[in-house]
Parts: sequence; structure tokens; C-alpha cells
Amino acid sequence: MTLTKALQMLTALLLLGLLFAGLDGGQALSLLKQADLGWLGAGFLALTVQTLLSAWRWQFTATRLGQRLRITRAIREYYLGQVVNQSLPGGVLGDAGRAYRARHDAGLGRAGAAVMIERAFGQFGLLAIMLTAWVAHDGPALPRTISGLVGAICLGAGLLAAGLLILSWWKGWLALVRPAILGGGALPMQIGLNIAIAGLNIAAFACCAYATGTPIGTGQAALYVPLILLTMVVPVTISGWGIREGAAASLFPMLGASASAGLAASTAFGLLFLLSTLPGLLVLIRPGDAAPRYPEPKLTVDP
Repeated sequence: MTLTKALQMLTALLLLGLLFAGLDGGQALSLLKQADLGWLGAGFLALTVQTLLSAWRWQFTATRLGQRLRITRAIREYYLGQVVNQSLPGGVLGDAGRAYRARHDAGLGRAGAAVMIERAFGQFGLLAIMLTAWVAHDGPALPRTISGLVGAICLGAGLLAAGLLILSWWKGWLALVRPAILGGGALPMQIGLNIAIAGLNIAAFACCAYATGTPIGTGQAALYVPLILLTMVVPVTISGWGIREGAAASLFPMLGASASAGLAASTAFGLLFLLSTLPGLLVLIRPGDAAPRYPEPKLTVDP
């Protein structure tokens, strides 16, 4: 383990310790102990379907880029990638592993592009749902902090997308990724899959909130939960642990609940998400079908 990874792990533990010590951790633990198993089961089901759809999204994207990737192998690799992401610092090692193991036939460049497109679209799905809920909000005026945060996130995402588009045009990557996004009806499929996957993630968190005693309306979940889940992409802890709980504790009072309730719901979600990735361990124990043996390609990103 490198120094950076060790610091990320320590940061996660420190943040969780501070949150439980400063936000009535006893109450949060009590809510976790009394969690409704039915709602937790619903959340687990949502996360499982989300993983299967994510694997399909990756397989669809990869085949559009010229890879030969069976859906069964995509599911196995996706589970393995998730369990690595959830267990190790950084949150991207599993994705890098997926790209490397799928490099045969089409090259590491295309394999990496497929994974990056698939992961990026997942974040944009959350952003799309959050922005729609923000625009369609009907009720008491939202706190300025929420409106400002939503606006800042969307502005940042827009600038990032524009920057990536310019970079892709400059480097000649657009011809490479175009078939996975715009070619032959790909865009409607990408939009549908990504909205469904993001919606299932939000639903799973809402189920954890219900399980720990905090009912969340559909509109509230669509607006507030993405703000919580998007913190998981910040690479300073293991899979967002600590940061996600801090965000939930800060936002739940705006839903009429306590900070402890937010801490309990986010902790339940993190544990449930970790549990949902455990089938990835079976891939390590029983590797199953190996990667197809194609000639090792040159590691280039030629269109």
C-alpha cells in the first residue's frame, strides 16, 4: 500500500470517527440497529439491478468501439471491478483493471475509452436527474446553499464536458468514441440506460433512508440524493466513505430530519453497497471463462 492510499484510508476513518463523535453517533447506531429489513432488501435489489444494467452499458459501449465482450463476462468483470473499487482506496482501481483485462482484440486505448465513457455517463445521469428535479421543484423556496451548490456542480460539469470535447477534437479522439455515443441509435440507448442506473442508485439510497426511519419523497430524493452520491467521486477516501456521510448529515436537516438520521442512512447505504458487490469475490475464487486470447495489440488510440 502506497503512502497516498494509506492516507486515504486514514482520512475515511478519521472523518467517520469525527462524524459519529460529533453528531450523536449513539442515535445513528440505534437507527442502524432498528433498520427495516424489508426496505434494506429493496435497496439491495435496486443496487443489484443497477450493477447488471451497468455491465450491460459497458458491454454495449465496448462493442460499439470494436471490442468482443460477452454480456456474461461483462457482468463478471463489473462485479469484480466494483468489489475492488469498494474495498481499496482511490475508487478507480477496479475500473482500470476492467480496461486492462478487456484490452485484447481492440487494444488498451479502446478498452480504456469504453470504461471511461461508461463511468462518465453514469455521473451525467445523476446530474441530469438532479437538474431536472431542481428546475421542476414546486414548493417552498430552496435554500440558497442548495441552489448555489446545484448551479455550481452543473456549471463545473458543463465546463468539464466542454473541455473534454475540445481535447477530444484536438487529439482526434472523436472518431474513436463517436460510435459509442452517436452512431446508429446509440444515444437513446445510452440515455435510457444511464437514467435507469442513476435512478436505481437514488432509489437504493432512499430505501436506506426509509429503513432507518426517514421517509424521502420522490422529488426530494431526485434533488438531494445526487448531491450526496456525487461526493463519492472525490478521491480522498475509500469509495467516498466519510465524505458521503458528512454530506448526508449536512443535507438531511433540510429534509426535516436530523443529522444523525443522515449519518445512519448514508452508513446503511455504504454497507449495503459493499454487500451488493460481494459476488465479485466469487470471480476471484472461481475465475470462470478467461479473457479471449487474441493477438496482443499495440497500445495506441488510433481512430
